[in-house]
Amino acid sequence: MPTFFEFFAGGGMVRAGLGKGWECLFANDFDAKKCRSYESNWRADDLLCEDIKSLSTNHLPGQADLAWGSFPCQDLSLAGSGAGLKGDRSGTFWPFWKLMTRLKDEGRPPPIIALENVCGMLTSHKGKDFQAISEAFASIGYNFGALVVDASLFVPQSRPRLFLIGINSDLEVPLELRADEPVGKYHPRALVRAHGQLSDELKSKWIWWNLPTPRKRKKALIDVVEADPTDVKWHSEEETSKLLSMMSEVNLAKVRDAQAAGEKRVGAIYKRTRRDEFGRRVQRAEVRFDDLSGCLRTPAGGSSRQLLLFTDGDQIRSRLVSARETARLMGLPDSYRLPDSYNEAYHLTGDGVAVPVVRHLAKNIFEPMLAFNERTRKLAA
Repeated sequence: MPTFFEFFAGGGMVRAGLGKGWECLFANDFDAKKCRSYESNWRADDLLCEDIKSLSTNHLPGQADLAWGSFPCQDLSLAGSGAGLKGDRSGTFWPFWKLMTRLKDEGRPPPIIALENVCGMLTSHKGKDFQAISEAFASIGYNFGALVVDASLFVPQSRPRLFLIGINSDLEVPLELRADEPVGKYHPRALVRAHGQLSDELKSKWIWWNLPTPRKRKKALIDVVEADPTDVKWHSEEETSKLLSMMSEVNLAKVRDAQAAGEKRVGAIYKRTRRDEFGRRVQRAEVRFDDLSGCLRTPAGGSSRQLLLFTDGDQIRSRLVSARETARLMGLPDSYRLPDSYNEAYHLTGDGVAVPVVRHLAKNIFEPMLAFNERTRKLAA
């Protein structure tokens, strides 16, 4: 059974995505509320709730097959501070990497190191932060590559995220896992540009990961909504009217089209600050009826909570997205235990990793990679 370390673990969504075929050797997060959720769901004695800066390799047992780090995105996101890897939150990448470096020095490097973050990492500080992480991989003898995977391939949520996957250079990458050039939707222009800014030495260690496209997603936003959620209330007619009054004509036209569809429709709304025709900053409500929610974000990340707008002919109703709905949008089963507090639950899910994306990476890269090298090792023995 392959093993893993899970850093910046949150509620254990990476653990959920890897599945029962993987064994967790160690998990870490500094947020006590998230740690309680992790323990509630996994009943794990492998979780240490401490600041990663206080950890040493003495806390890490054995040699894990995978080390996963979903380090904080606040300083790398477009809505964040712009501090990049020098920021207080996203800068926690460096103590994580210090642990990886020391594992390498001790002769027990993880064969695979995977990082997850927002796509803003590609352009943060004009690409210098992406280059710094690439140099970090190379400095301890890892070949590496990156993909952008949108959770909307699996769940009705628009959530593109950047995944960097490094492989210890002592291991061989099977030909079917790598491509000679960028592959379709997983390597968008921003990633190709970021790769183009790397030095020739770093490019020589680069892997264009060949990840298959999953089957077409079956679930739409309407399929994950609760009929009668208990943790959020329906807005009054006045509140819904006010929400509609905050929409531009373009967005109001979307609402009218949904009403004319002749069936119940569900749209997702975010409130955003925009400039009006006089250059003044005003709050607007922007709606989408494309069977997707917007990307779940926490208020701490610089965004408002997401709202849902329900149309059924002339009837229009609105409310906040419920905690359970946010969990479903992340691919978590209804058996997953959420915090009792709505705010805590929203923060937990909004900060997490989409579960089916992790499963897709595990099934199509991590597991074949490990199996191939295990077969190679046995043949050489």
